[in-house]
Amino acid sequence: MIKKLKTFIAFSKHLFVTGAITETSRNTVVEICKYIPKGENKIIVEFGMGHGNITREILNKISSTSKVYSFEVNKSFCKQVENEILDNRLIIINDGAENIKKHIKENVDSVIGSIPFSFFSKEKAIGIIQDSYDKLVNNTYFSQVLYTKFNFKKFQQIFNKCYIKSIKHTPTEYIFHCKKECN
Repeated sequence: MIKKLKTFIAFSKHLFVTGAITETSRNTVVEICKYIPKGENKIIVEFGMGHGNITREILNKISSTSKVYSFEVNKSFCKQVENEILDNRLIIINDGAENIKKHIKENVDSVIGSIPFSFFSKEKAIGIIQDSYDKLVNNTYFSQVLYTKFNFKKFQQIFNKCYIKSIKHTPTEYIFHCKKECN
């Protein structure tokens, strides 16, 4: 109970940066990681690492030769996860998702996001989605969790196939699964 209270306080202090008042639910963590590819040498990008609960699930799903690049703008969250998750497959980047092309030179096999698109300008949101699409290899997914369906059309403008999965929680969490398919 004390850990949940501390998490609530930490998230609420940084609401407009994290966009969350609590950690992502376990059901949402499992759902958002649904399309992480199996196999060797995969590159996974995570936007909004927070306290690392989605990060841990990603690391549990990938091979020993794969990498996770986790973006987080909150320096204290970065330090906390760096101290708690000792895994050489994890590369923590203390920067925003809008700088994916600056930090990631390889093609990407999956993008997992829990960043607050609702607080971004339309231009910033579209830029992040487009840059992520550009980095993804064909037939892969960008999966994003939000508390509203409001931004779904932005993803549909760029991705070929998109659908929403809702997870009943307080508040309800929506996962956008968006697939890049090129002919």
